[in-house]
Amino acid sequence: MRVLSWFAGVVLVVVISTATAAALRAHNDPAKALTASTAPIGAAYVGSSSPDPRPDRHQLQSAAQPTVAPSPPGQRASAPPAQAVAPPPPPPPAPPAIVIGSTQQALINRDRASAGLGPLTWNSCLYNVAVSNANRMAAQGYISHTNGPNVDLSCGLGHQAGENVGYWSAGINDAQLNTMFMNSPDHRSNIMGPYNYVATAWVVASNGYAYIAVEFG
Repeated sequence: MRVLSWFAGVVLVVVISTATAAALRAHNDPAKALTASTAPIGAAYVGSSSPDPRPDRHQLQSAAQPTVAPSPPGQRASAPPAQAVAPPPPPPPAPPAIVIGSTQQALINRDRASAGLGPLTWNSCLYNVAVSNANRMAAQGYISHTNGPNVDLSCGLGHQAGENVGYWSAGINDAQLNTMFMNSPDHRSNIMGPYNYVATAWVVASNGYAYIAVEFG
């Protein structure tokens, strides 16, 4: 008896599924006199910028940003590159050291400090103006203002300037003149004014009277 064996083949079908990764993304004292003067404050210019002429500027910027294409099937999407972090800005420079050029200046800074105001530093250009005015007053024998504050402005230190002048019949006396200046509203106003620089000069006349000019800028 012949036995015929038939072998049946089994077909295995494998279904492979795919996935798509998503892409991701700022005077008067009878024997001692003084007077004060100020120069007008100059006008400051403030400019304004014109608007961007392109109404779709922000849209253009957005469209110009790079995009990430989808990863091929079976691959993980890579993370976008890390953006570099900008270093912090450097600290502001320290303010310049205050230069003291006279006793009168030191007294002025003491008065300003008592009122919570910053000190004034010495300026050689203002000193030249002060010496010139003190010499003029000593030569003429009385105190007066000519064009001191306007000359102070020529030093290029700002848009405002002031001047205090006075004399003392018994020679140089910084403490006495400082007291007289502070007891006079106009002179006190200059001492407490919105200045950054100062210079003072004394000149003694032939009769012993001492004349002082104080220039602010």
